[in-house]
Amino acid sequence: MQPQDVIRRKRDGAALTPDEIGFFIRGATDGSVSEGQIGAFLMATWLNGMTQPEITALTLAMRDSGRVMDWSQSGLDPRRIIDKHSSGGVGDEKITLIVVPLAAACGVIVPNLSGRGLDYCAGEHDMLDAVPGYDTTPAPERFMAAVREVGGVIIGPTLDLAPADRKLFFVRDVTATVESVPLITGSIMSKKLASGPSGLVICVGSGSGAYMSTTAQARELGAAMAAVGAGAGVPSVMLLTDLDCVLGTTVGNAVGVIETVDFLTGAERDPRVLELVLEIVAEMALMAGVVAELEAGRALAQARLDDGSGADRFGRMIAALGGPADFVEDPVRHLPGAAVERSVVAARAGYVAGMDAREIGLALVALGGGRTRPDQAIDFGVGISHVAGVGAAVGPDRPLCVVKARTETDWEAAAERIRAAVRVTDAAPDPLGPIIKEKLRRAP
Repeated sequence: MQPQDVIRRKRDGAALTPDEIGFFIRGATDGSVSEGQIGAFLMATWLNGMTQPEITALTLAMRDSGRVMDWSQSGLDPRRIIDKHSSGGVGDEKITLIVVPLAAACGVIVPNLSGRGLDYCAGEHDMLDAVPGYDTTPAPERFMAAVREVGGVIIGPTLDLAPADRKLFFVRDVTATVESVPLITGSIMSKKLASGPSGLVICVGSGSGAYMSTTAQARELGAAMAAVGAGAGVPSVMLLTDLDCVLGTTVGNAVGVIETVDFLTGAERDPRVLELVLEIVAEMALMAGVVAELEAGRALAQARLDDGSGADRFGRMIAALGGPADFVEDPVRHLPGAAVERSVVAARAGYVAGMDAREIGLALVALGGGRTRPDQAIDFGVGISHVAGVGAAVGPDRPLCVVKARTETDWEAAAERIRAAVRVTDAAPDPLGPIIKEKLRRAP
């Protein structure tokens, strides 16, 4: 078998066998399949799709490209090992950083593998890479030790855990092959299954800030991921979320970490972020058997926010993987900044009635906070903060946001793009609906 044989069959619309998919993923992992061949395979998959058996075979081949965590000798209760992930969205990346320590504070065990930024969305891996000293690719033994110590830890794919995703992820980012149900499913679920969870809670966003533009597409993606989980014996809950505007108040890496700390400490909590976080943690606590009903899970999550336990776990997670011990006390001191930091004022006074969140995400990429090549280093210090949400009044003294840029030219370009992406009207719009549109539950 040759890589081009697999590419040709997928190019021509054939359904690949598990052996063909496994062969190609092994080659992508060990380097015998080139980056160009990976790109061709991804585009053929994007154009022609995959059957559910193909999606399952792709996911399991990616999971089995490395080690699968075995918690049986860890001393931890395997029933309480529940992971969380998201299909991605503008502003959504900080949700995992909030949920993992908060769920740990509630008694859930969360060994979380997350990804880097992808296309116009920032990523948890990059956000934590902004923290000096934090090891996002530890050896499995160090990862397990940190999970035992803290209860919840976030890392990225490593050379040991889901290494195939590292190879495919970077190429997807720069070949316009992100918005694909099979490829998103394979990426997310291979990482989730490699961490050895007993259950999964996954947010699947739709709207201008998500990879799925409609609820129907999000429902399709959620069903595909749930089917893979069920096939692997893992129950799941898919939360279909509204990402038609920026989630929270930041877009970027260091700025997103600062928003995370502010949320956990209570300095500032965006209402929609709070609504989503409490629901995710409640579902995780229910699945782990920590609580008997969802409402009790929400109350427990709120209590652990209010008593500072969530913030404490986040600080312990940072320290356990090499970050500063006093990070939560003063994150700004430890994180990179930008040379130019100024407010962006709307062209007219009024109310934010809507926005093209994807354009705001692309403004981050143009600032240097995202990648246009697989091997590109990014600037963790640039970003967009204090984003005015839908319904907010804006004007000369109420900016649309604050942009952090490397140069005045970069700032001007980002400001112009953001102004064009935000719709301002004279009258206040109707309030946004719930952040969670639907839930999909699937048992093995």
